[in-house]
Amino acid sequence: MADTPSQAAHDSESLPFKERLSDLNYAFGHAWYYKLIFIFICGFGIWHVLTNLYLQEPGRWQNCIHFAGFGFLAAITTIKTDENGHPKNLWPNLIFAGLIAISALWIAYAENGIYERTLAKTGQSWQFTPFDWIAGIIVIVGAIELTRRLTGWIIPILVILSLSYILFIGEMLPGAFRAASLPLDDVLFRSLYNDEGMFGIITTISSANITLFMIFGAFLVVSGASDFVIEMSKGIAGRLRGGAAFVAVMSSALTGTISGSAVANTASTGVITIPLMKSNGFRAKFAAGVEASASTGGQLMPPIMGAGAFVMASYTGIEYGRIVLVSIVPAVLYFLSVAFIIRIEAMKHDIGIEKPDAVDRSKLVGGALNFLLPLAIMTYMLMSGRTPSYAACFAIASLIMISWITPNKMGPKNIARALALGVNTSIMTAVLLVAVGLINNAVTTSGLANTFALMIAQWSQGSLLIALALITIASLILGMGLPVTAAYIVLSILSAPALAGMLADGVIVQQLVSGIADPIAAATFALVDSPLVAKVATGMTLAEAQMLMSSIPFELAVVLRPSLVDVEAMTTFLLTAHLIVFWLSQDSNVTPPVCLAAFTAAGIAKSPPMATGVEAWKIAKGLYIVPLIFAYTPLIGGDFATVARIGIFSLFGIYAFNALLQRYSEGPLRWWMYPLLIAGGAAAFYPLHWVSNILGALVVFAVIRLSVQFAKQADGDRLMGTSSQG
Repeated sequence: MADTPSQAAHDSESLPFKERLSDLNYAFGHAWYYKLIFIFICGFGIWHVLTNLYLQEPGRWQNCIHFAGFGFLAAITTIKTDENGHPKNLWPNLIFAGLIAISALWIAYAENGIYERTLAKTGQSWQFTPFDWIAGIIVIVGAIELTRRLTGWIIPILVILSLSYILFIGEMLPGAFRAASLPLDDVLFRSLYNDEGMFGIITTISSANITLFMIFGAFLVVSGASDFVIEMSKGIAGRLRGGAAFVAVMSSALTGTISGSAVANTASTGVITIPLMKSNGFRAKFAAGVEASASTGGQLMPPIMGAGAFVMASYTGIEYGRIVLVSIVPAVLYFLSVAFIIRIEAMKHDIGIEKPDAVDRSKLVGGALNFLLPLAIMTYMLMSGRTPSYAACFAIASLIMISWITPNKMGPKNIARALALGVNTSIMTAVLLVAVGLINNAVTTSGLANTFALMIAQWSQGSLLIALALITIASLILGMGLPVTAAYIVLSILSAPALAGMLADGVIVQQLVSGIADPIAAATFALVDSPLVAKVATGMTLAEAQMLMSSIPFELAVVLRPSLVDVEAMTTFLLTAHLIVFWLSQDSNVTPPVCLAAFTAAGIAKSPPMATGVEAWKIAKGLYIVPLIFAYTPLIGGDFATVARIGIFSLFGIYAFNALLQRYSEGPLRWWMYPLLIAGGAAAFYPLHWVSNILGALVVFAVIRLSVQFAKQADGDRLMGTSSQG
């Protein structure tokens, strides 16, 4: 840190304008408005802590204040600058920011008055005053414009289409997409005050959870915890063959619990790990692909899992602790999948054991307590049933106290830095989720979610694999324009109910094979136009049961499932469906043509962006393999022994897939090994079949051992050739 404010400001001149506004050194070395904005940012961060612990404002007020503050910050942090880095059009943007903030607060203030006036007028239409109309329009237009500034045109276009759909486009469309048009006042009310609207459930996730965890992550960074992650990874993995890449995997997995963003994770750890991998002998595009893939996996890593776990808990009503607990084994499978391909790459290109960079013990010791204890406390509180907001606030307080027994003390200046960094990092997510609320409201109001679910059911013809393929394609298309959290939200609204229903249908199929004795449940099938209905009570073949289920109309299937599948099983299927969608929504980070994490890594590695994207996609194929395991095995919802068994045998299948992809194992593969790997991998994946699983694992292991022998033989031949030449 610089000695004087003027010198500190000089050192910060190279910061982008957005970072200057939240940088302590720069703020107090320049114009008065920098100081005021910095103080506001810190105060806004403190408010997020207090509102979730003590202030207890009504939910609408909390969400409107949340957007008022972040809308103000988004408007001023996206100001364009001239060639000297000075802001252009500062005052017009300040006025725009002020109008958004005031309008958002007016929305909360005006709610009771709208209800009273509407009831007095017998509720024929919503009674908005001119100020209500102006404030509502400013808030909606402001959310669209700020989202455009922060993320580009895709989300604003989706918002405009969503509003137009329920205003007038819906009644023009044919067939299942047709929807009744709503009056303008009804659309405005639903957009502002519905639980599915701008200031409803999705914004609550941001105001009560995500922002607090972003602030907690910033406290970890400022306290030196991120340095500890890097140094610890060096110490553990630095002496393995290709160890630099394992450092990237470990550090990204742990840093993912801090950053909440694959791109931010790639940028923060990649500047260290990618040059380290390149110096270790890895190809530039492979090094960048490893970092992008590992950083993407950080969003799957418990206990935080980016923002997705909070959204999932809110949407499904399933306890946060349960979501985190069932995500541990899948996350391990993903990171081991990345580790396998690193090992194969190191063997294939003869990347040996170079002397690793020395571990900086001061950073290791200085950040250890600041990382381990607060994260352990937060994880314990989440798993014991405390709310995420309380756990995050308590973790922040514990980190501040713990830091005073470490070299990295969190005094007033460091606390201010952490608050500013956390709020600054949260701006895009906060504004984005408010805007996505407009899409959510339109989808819910129009019934489009049910239409999309019906389309998936019809197009897949009862095939779970085809349904998963359709959702994968949809997630990739959405991911081209949406950040992964938004892509998950939109995709879960549209497809998770249909997918959960298809998973439940698997249970009903087994009941049909055995015969359904319950006369009431069996009578429900009488509404189905199929000759197979006569066999419902006595039983039928598996093929007949699948044929009967595929012939049941979507509307009847929705009624039938709760009567034949118990509540706990339906909850498990719902959680499984959401986890599948959540995992698939991550693929846009590493899948061309738009793969921001891979492109970020390519910039650091100086490798071709698209080639890096392809490499990252190959390395991160666990994003597709693990959801298939979710769908076809009881990995979610099974007991400990079942989950462990599935996880262990899946590792053999994953390794076989990697070896086939790289055409190499511990040594070169012969042509006859490829069918063995295909057969062994498939048998290892086969759900809960001991004979197949054990035989598959043995076949894969045998191929590995044989490849080791071939590698030794090749080395011996090479040495003899060198000796003969000598």
